[in-house]
Amino acid sequence: MHPELRAAFNSDFTPQKYAALVRCINEAEKWPADFRISETPIFLTNEFCDEVVNAANELVAKTHTPEFARHSASAIPPGLEVPNETPHPNFLVVDFGICSEGNRLTPRLIELQAFPSLYGFQLLLLGCMREAYPAIPRHWTSAFGGMQDADYLELLRRTILGSSAPENVILLEIEPAQQKTRVDFACTESLLGVSPVSLTDITKRGRELFYQRAGREVRIERIYNRVIFDELLRRPQLKLPFSFQDELDLIWVGHPNWYFRISKHSLPFLKTAHTSSSFFADEFPASESINNFVLKPLYSFAGLGVDMEPTREKLAALAKPHDWILQEKVEYAQFVPTPDGAKSKAEIRMMFVWPEDGSNPILVNNLVRMSQGKMMGVDFNKDKTWVGSSIALHQRGAKI
Repeated sequence: MHPELRAAFNSDFTPQKYAALVRCINEAEKWPADFRISETPIFLTNEFCDEVVNAANELVAKTHTPEFARHSASAIPPGLEVPNETPHPNFLVVDFGICSEGNRLTPRLIELQAFPSLYGFQLLLLGCMREAYPAIPRHWTSAFGGMQDADYLELLRRTILGSSAPENVILLEIEPAQQKTRVDFACTESLLGVSPVSLTDITKRGRELFYQRAGREVRIERIYNRVIFDELLRRPQLKLPFSFQDELDLIWVGHPNWYFRISKHSLPFLKTAHTSSSFFADEFPASESINNFVLKPLYSFAGLGVDMEPTREKLAALAKPHDWILQEKVEYAQFVPTPDGAKSKAEIRMMFVWPEDGSNPILVNNLVRMSQGKMMGVDFNKDKTWVGSSIALHQRGAKI
């Protein structure tokens, strides 16, 4: 997208520099990255940066309107509503496929969610890329709005910790040491002092929760929630010391209800120049060609359950068709030239933080997922190069 910097990076690239990047990421924290790191970032022109920023802000703005509140009222499945819902989510991410329209690239909405992404990992990834690749200019950044690293860290601290001491805040997951995103948990602990704690290692007494820290019991005041309901529901054998539906004396940072309210359930409601047609499966028009659509379960994560080749017969067989959506297919552009001659496709994840004392969500950073094959899920074809997780860089000070 930025041809001069793309060419300069490719000419300077060596496998040894990529190996140094991976070492930097995997050796910096107590846990390595258990997902593939791309060999390269992507470099955005100011024009594309403006377009994707405006597209993300427009979509997020639509999620805090009275109309959206009415649409999302039916989003939470019966029995899964968590008490004491916050007025707004603390985290939002918007995923765009980078597509071609005529002779230009444009972002096209794929999904959005009110759930934390790899916010801690961002600083590690950017720092390691700068260290491994001297061809990246220092004034190019993955952050938006002129945000410096210290500003970003302070915003995370204010949002996740609030007025609590770090020891009274936990990152809650199911067996965090076994999760593919554990490198982010380790980064969060290093940056904020917030320990990753398994859901099964909690103690409940009355309305209060506790965990063990350095051999002593500590009360939990705030939970930075990373538990994905889809995974929790697929593991009924877990013995849980408390229920998400309990009345608890604590604050959810990333209240679980927003995981449902802002999700694939939102896609049929959202209509902008950067969205595609979406329908609940039981509302799919007879006039539409189903061959042009992808079938997705509403609340699965990381591409689980997605059917790229739905049929009318498959729709008729769905037990709960309103728990599925059909989303119009998009054509990803092959636009990232690589030294081996192939071109990669990419998705860009625009990451927002919405602190408790903030009037509006703040666009802070981005992640990129690249592939030379299908853009599905989080597992990439390991025998291909120039695929994996990365970031998009743009010039600091570009118009936002």
